[in-house]
Amino acid sequence: MAAARVQLLLSGRPESVSFARSVCGLLGAGPGLGPWPIHCGLKRGRLVLSSRPFPGASARLPLQLLDGGLRELWEECGLHLPQGQFSWVPLGLWESAYPPRLSWGLPKYHHIVLYLLVISQESQQQLQARIQPNPSEVSALMWLTPDVAAAVAATEDGTETPRLLPQDLPPSVLALELEEDGRARPLVLPMSTLLRMIPTMAEGKERVSTGTKFALRLWLQHLGREK
Repeated sequence: MAAARVQLLLSGRPESVSFARSVCGLLGAGPGLGPWPIHCGLKRGRLVLSSRPFPGASARLPLQLLDGGLRELWEECGLHLPQGQFSWVPLGLWESAYPPRLSWGLPKYHHIVLYLLVISQESQQQLQARIQPNPSEVSALMWLTPDVAAAVAATEDGTETPRLLPQDLPPSVLALELEEDGRARPLVLPMSTLLRMIPTMAEGKERVSTGTKFALRLWLQHLGREK
């Protein structure tokens, strides 16, 4: 979402900011785990957000970032992270519409995705031993190294030529695909599938979504890995 379409009220003065900064960086930075009250309204085609009531505000939303993320982690992966054994930070927001291009037709649905980074004190092996993915929520899962994640994030949708990628990438990545009864079977996923981009015309091919690539870039920036 363009910065000009979102305004944040700071001490009663409107200021144009990015959506990620307005919600995650400022309004979501209150004390404790939330929820934090967020007042919002539309003014001349712009979304106005504020932690305090303002003239024309039409809604008051409870902004509760962490609880929602931990609930999704439990529902999808069966993982419960004990308090005091993890840290977290909001990475940003992604505005998603389908189809992603107006040339493909008018949007059929629209939603906002909030990306949180949760860092557990447990190792990958400890977490893997406790993961119990829900087959009604998850169809497959995999672990990605930072190098592979960086290569996926570097692909730019809507283009035919990818960025210059490392030559030492593995040809495939091992994933776990879930059966209807919840049992997992190994699945070798070609690297080409992970690096596939949205073409200029709509095609029904498997790929990593644009929003997920955006989340990976935010994660890499947080780690200081993206150049």
